[in-house]
Amino acid sequence: MNIEKIWTDWNNNDTFSGVFSVIGEEGIIFEKCCGCRNISEGLPNNRDTSFGIASGTKLFTGIAICKLIDAGKLSLDTKLWDILPYDLGKIDKRITVYHLLNHTSGIGDYLDEEMPDSYAHEQDLCNKYPVYLWERLDYYLKMITPLPPKFEPGARFSYSNAGYVMLGLVIEAVAGKQYQQFITDEIICPLGLKHTGFYRMDSLPANTAFGYFKDPASGLLRTNIFSLPVIGGSDGGLFTCAEDLDILWRSLFSGKVLSEKVLQLFLKPHIVIKESKSYGLGVYIYEKSNKFAYYAVGGDFGVDFFTVYIPTQKITVSSLGNTEVNTYPLLNTILLNI
Repeated sequence: MNIEKIWTDWNNNDTFSGVFSVIGEEGIIFEKCCGCRNISEGLPNNRDTSFGIASGTKLFTGIAICKLIDAGKLSLDTKLWDILPYDLGKIDKRITVYHLLNHTSGIGDYLDEEMPDSYAHEQDLCNKYPVYLWERLDYYLKMITPLPPKFEPGARFSYSNAGYVMLGLVIEAVAGKQYQQFITDEIICPLGLKHTGFYRMDSLPANTAFGYFKDPASGLLRTNIFSLPVIGGSDGGLFTCAEDLDILWRSLFSGKVLSEKVLQLFLKPHIVIKESKSYGLGVYIYEKSNKFAYYAVGGDFGVDFFTVYIPTQKITVSSLGNTEVNTYPLLNTILLNI
């Protein structure tokens, strides 16, 4: 894979702002740090800059659920209604942890990405429920539990933010601590992820990138502080950097995070989305001609993200952007060339 050519062909107009990193067993193979983490002060992005990864957080949530399965505290067959101490309203009583993990629950989604113009819907939701109040996962219930099911549990794949919010609540019910603290205690700290955390949007630490998007009225760039939850949850909002993602992938595949049995369960293609693309228990799987890659993606106001691990080459490829430049074509090219 000629990664430099792939990068140059994609970023030929130099619009990317963020960090693009390719890391092998012996260190960095290729890296580009572009744009600014703080535009007004001209502070550049660098290899240790932390970026919001939006739905890339679901990778961490899936791993966390699997750690609880490994510990015998949970099973894939556990029903949502049997474990959560809440009135779950219109949520189907047959939904299990397995359905939630692989996006086949059919749960009504407060941020339904199958809706036309889901971005506008998200902004409307943030106006109705001010983002500075989104501190705890149980706050989301009022946005989710009144919604009717989209389909029968297990009927099909439908990417679900609400489903992963419920998984975060499952973690809290089983572990007896807030979701963010569980991720910190069980994944971030043990693996030594130094630039990863659930940072408050109104109190970002040093060397953390502001996310920028274009104001539809003025056309000017503005930060995403009023467009995303003040603290990330189990469906999105974690901050991390390229090196920490590499550590996570290598720790996962070397058996430092999950047992071999549960790791294979996590990585197994449980639901086919389309040709060459499947979903495991919190991770996307690309498979073509006996070639495999595992990846996570995320996008939101001022966030564009993907991370890929190619086990045969032991290479991690991550793109962390703090604008809305679309990196999906870059991801697809990388997958086609593994």
